[in-house]
Amino acid sequence: MFLVDVSQSMGTTRTVELADGPDGQPRSVEMTHLEWALQFVMLKIQEMIYNGRKTDQCGVILFGTDDTDNVINERNGGYEHVSEFIPIGQPNAQILAKLASLRPSENSGDPIDAIIVGVETQDKYLASKKTWTRKMVLLTDGENPMEVEDWEATVKKMRSLDIQLTIVGVDFDDAEYGFVEENKSHIKRENETFYTEFTEALEGSVLGTLAFALEEVTKPDVKHTRSTLMATVLRLGDPDNNPLEAIEIIVKASKCTALARPKGWKRFAKRAEAPEDAMAIDEEEVDADDVKMNVFSQLKMRTEYFIDPAEDEDGAKDTGKMSVDGEEKELQKVEKEQLVKGFKYGSSYAPCPDGQFERLTTTKGIEIGGFFDANGFRRDLAMGEVQYLWADPSSPQQQVALSSLVRAMDKLNMYAIARWVTRDGADPKMGVLAPCRFDKVDCFLWVQMPFADDVRKYTFPPLEHLVNKKGEQVTKHPYIPTDEQLEAMENFVDAMDLMDAGEKDEEGNRQPWFDTRLSYNPAIHRVKQALFHSAVVQDLATHPIPPPHPELTNYFEPPRRALKRAREAIEECKSVFKVKEVPKKVTRARRDGHVHAKDEDDEMLLLDSVPQSSQARAQPSPTQRKTASPSTARVTHMKLDKKDDDSETEPESDEEEVLLNRKGHAPPTPSPEPELDPGRAPGRIVGTTAPLSDFKHNIERGDVVTKAVEDLGWAVKEIAMRPFASRRYSEVLACLRELREVCLHEDEIDAWNSFIQELKSSCLEDPGNPAFWEEVRKEGRGMSLIGRSEAKKHGGKSNISDTSADNFLSV
Repeated sequence: MFLVDVSQSMGTTRTVELADGPDGQPRSVEMTHLEWALQFVMLKIQEMIYNGRKTDQCGVILFGTDDTDNVINERNGGYEHVSEFIPIGQPNAQILAKLASLRPSENSGDPIDAIIVGVETQDKYLASKKTWTRKMVLLTDGENPMEVEDWEATVKKMRSLDIQLTIVGVDFDDAEYGFVEENKSHIKRENETFYTEFTEALEGSVLGTLAFALEEVTKPDVKHTRSTLMATVLRLGDPDNNPLEAIEIIVKASKCTALARPKGWKRFAKRAEAPEDAMAIDEEEVDADDVKMNVFSQLKMRTEYFIDPAEDEDGAKDTGKMSVDGEEKELQKVEKEQLVKGFKYGSSYAPCPDGQFERLTTTKGIEIGGFFDANGFRRDLAMGEVQYLWADPSSPQQQVALSSLVRAMDKLNMYAIARWVTRDGADPKMGVLAPCRFDKVDCFLWVQMPFADDVRKYTFPPLEHLVNKKGEQVTKHPYIPTDEQLEAMENFVDAMDLMDAGEKDEEGNRQPWFDTRLSYNPAIHRVKQALFHSAVVQDLATHPIPPPHPELTNYFEPPRRALKRAREAIEECKSVFKVKEVPKKVTRARRDGHVHAKDEDDEMLLLDSVPQSSQARAQPSPTQRKTASPSTARVTHMKLDKKDDDSETEPESDEEEVLLNRKGHAPPTPSPEPELDPGRAPGRIVGTTAPLSDFKHNIERGDVVTKAVEDLGWAVKEIAMRPFASRRYSEVLACLRELREVCLHEDEIDAWNSFIQELKSSCLEDPGNPAFWEEVRKEGRGMSLIGRSEAKKHGGKSNISDTSADNFLSV
């Protein structure tokens, strides 16, 4: 439960320091205490949305509101100016939008009343969920008086319900953070003293200042999840053919470690025709006379397949346009169903008409194939995630059997080779079982290992054993290190030891510098921070993303102690090994237009056109795949004049997308532009991406006016009811103006009157969008119902009286 103070004092403005600009200039922004405090609430709620757990639920209660709406007041009265703003439930993006619209009131509220209402609201919701963890967060500036009598009873009630309370104060004194507010008011000083006493009386509760809380909420953390137990069977021997000498143990598998990845990205592009007055989402282009806003829309990926029916003498296929009998010939487009799936085998492809080779007949379970000494386990070959294997919790017999096997392997220091099949007929995985003993339970750890064919072995002669052409062993050579060089390198490695490069402990002993538990992946946590920040602030230009948390960059730089200690060893190595800086060679452009291989993945090299000189060595894919994507790679070609010297080239042209410009190798067909998602629901001819453009396009046809009017109304309601709809208010109002004008002239007056009444009802109901309806009201009579006089003036009929039409927007 979030208890947020919206009293009049929370409207006080303050200057908040932001991250330094690109040139290092300091930046700041003006905002109210409430806006600053709501950032913390929205970041915490965003964390719940990000994790996606169904058991992560929250509610928001406001105190200091102009009205009163809470469960205690409805039942017994009292507890004025406390309102339940967001009912308890699983959070979503609409909650963030509602929180962003909050403004300070003209009244003041009692935080103790808010705590009591929060306890009662939470207890009522969790009446049947006794095991849930209950938390409360109170955010206030402490500038308003409150009634503190009988607060011990409140603490006693919270203790009985095991509620954890966190009080976050705007500019509260915090010795740990090192902040003390000067010129503090008497009321705030007394309130802070009371809050300290309140939290100390409630076990597990904390009191802190908002600046420190905002810093902590951006701190990187590891997501802990409870893995689901999956049932399977552990086998030793062959139960089918030799059951007397085989063992089957019912086990449950769960994850020990899980791979974490950053959230996936969606691709957006500028819409083809965005209204000039549309609200911007991501970017602004500032002109001298006007400010044009760009509206972005999500892209859809589209894959098309092309083949070239013509082949050259070597059997290799070119891409793009080709000259056949003096005529330009396009590539032939084929459907995916006409293609045959193939697997890469060396430089060729092995076709598989059925899409998959015949599978191995397998049975679900884990089969132990043999045992080996644990010292022979190669940790560098371990692949992927680690799994726990537990005995069936409901069967003591299975637990004793598995524990016996675990203890026997642990006593003999043995590991087992195991073959895991997740379901009947599935591909098997090979791995290693390692015994693992806890205080009260024994289990196995299983990790996948590669097959022998997947491991590439590279052999090379010993570095210290050189033989000359006569077969004699060479003892002195630049490749053979001397004793002096070996000693210098040993000193250098010892100087870089990090086991004593950390901070000192309580006894004065140096600790290791690196701790894997405190090392976080920047690709995950920095992206997460950027995602959260963008969802909280309205404008990234005025509220740029803050710098990363110090703990995220803790290991970016080596420790000074190790650097200082290794300085002399580095200089010794430079002297002994005669290290010199090698100047970078500038490659000269070849006259034959040689193009180096792109630094792309292997699939890209196989599917692109192949230079003539390499056609004999590599056989291209029988089909060439082109994906419409904003990030399609562009390859330019250096053009050389025959009269020019080798070192001179013409500048690259952005308009050319060719690999080779030689005879028989025409440029490939350019990739199509990314296709925008029109946002049309099934059966609709007007979408939410560019509704006004779709509407005008359909009106020009003339035969679908009624359908276009109906679908534009649907699109307007769909956009207006979404979270953060305020960014498209101008665009939606433009759609309404155009819709009313068309309805007035195309005899669709009843359709307009019906639609605008439905829109009003939708906006004013809960949850709705009263702010948008207020924008409609500001448009005046030109956005109201169409009355009889106005309809008759344009040759139509209306069932709405002129008085009703005039008063529609004022009610």
